Amino acid sequence: MDSLITAAARALAAGDPLGALNRVALRDDAPALALRGIAMAQLGDFLRAKALVKQAARAFGPREAVARARCVVAEAEIALAARELGWPTRALEAARVTLEQHADLLNAAHARYLQGRRLLLLGRLDEAERALEGLDPAVFPPASRAAHALVVAGIAMRRLSTVAARSALEQAESAARQAGIPALMAEVREAQALLDAPAARLLARGAERPLRLQDVEALQGAKALVVDACRYIVRDGAAAISLAGRPVLFALARTLAEAWPGDADRVTLLARVFGARHADESHRARLRVEIGRLRAKLRPLAGIAATARGFALAPRRECEVVVLARPVEEPHGEVLAFLADGEAWSSSALALALGASQRTVQRALDALAETGKVQSFGRGRARRWITPPLPRFTTTLLLPAAVAGD
Repeated sequence: MDSLITAAARALAAGDPLGALNRVALRDDAPALALRGIAMAQLGDFLRAKALVKQAARAFGPREAVARARCVVAEAEIALAARELGWPTRALEAARVTLEQHADLLNAAHARYLQGRRLLLLGRLDEAERALEGLDPAVFPPASRAAHALVVAGIAMRRLSTVAARSALEQAESAARQAGIPALMAEVREAQALLDAPAARLLARGAERPLRLQDVEALQGAKALVVDACRYIVRDGAAAISLAGRPVLFALARTLAEAWPGDADRVTLLARVFGARHADESHRARLRVEIGRLRAKLRPLAGIAATARGFALAPRRECEVVVLARPVEEPHGEVLAFLADGEAWSSSALALALGASQRTVQRALDALAETGKVQSFGRGRARRWITPPLPRFTTTLLLPAAVAGD
């Protein structure tokens, strides 16, 4: 490897893409193309970066399996940065195996880190943890240790394990300082800020207050019946009943919980749950049917008693009834939660992350665009959606994920 290639690689490792381009911008050999692609990715031009890395992979000969595998890993990282979550994971896995077989353990570990980060974005926490199993970050350079710790912290935050998250972020901060890469240090600071930002609101007895992530974690062990409007579950200690996919039942449960210890009158229930301004007998009949379904669903945790005005929630044990709500509630809030990370997302990536159809996500994006809450750039498959981050609010930490009782 010649001196210019070596110097460009060192510049990229230090987070200096312009310094790398100064050395290889006019070269078209395979190593230079790969380095140019990585430099363009660090500068944010993902389309050009992807094209250069693919060109580099084709330029490497069939005997240069390690170099071609590294290009696949680089392409996967560019796709992740561009929020193209549908990129072929089999190619990345094959590249990882090739790198391990040729003892390139650092880049093989980086491939596993990319797999874990993608799975974390999709909310597949168990799979993300398995992707990192067996990795010993202590043997890797500081930048790789910081990247590994960020994924570990992200998984811990989504699992509401704030102590583990703080520990991982302290390790990430230390490693990022050793690496001396400003962008990496900024990413760690942003992750640390999430722990102290409002993650949810607690609604109880007609009052509300903001909660940080550690407060939400403490609420899991509190003596309370929690109607969780972030993950669409009703929880009492370790027992949890999922109402995901049952929007009518969950809306009833939330309305009853907000009215506790009193009752919710029928007019309020019909208006909030069914949008009925002028209720007739058919609406009242439907309300009775849905209340019966909710009563059967919640039977292990609470009963629902009929009153003269409407219905009241009655926990099985003596405890408070509270509602855990998102810090900001508005239509298409899940879409805004992902866009609030400040990255540019495609509608297909949002659909994968939300577990919804691309058409449903596109309709939500169009509605948000009409009100000026999101903006798009590019056309066709290159179209991306962005929005300014919500100030001082967490984003996707409390979106639905696998929980006990689901």
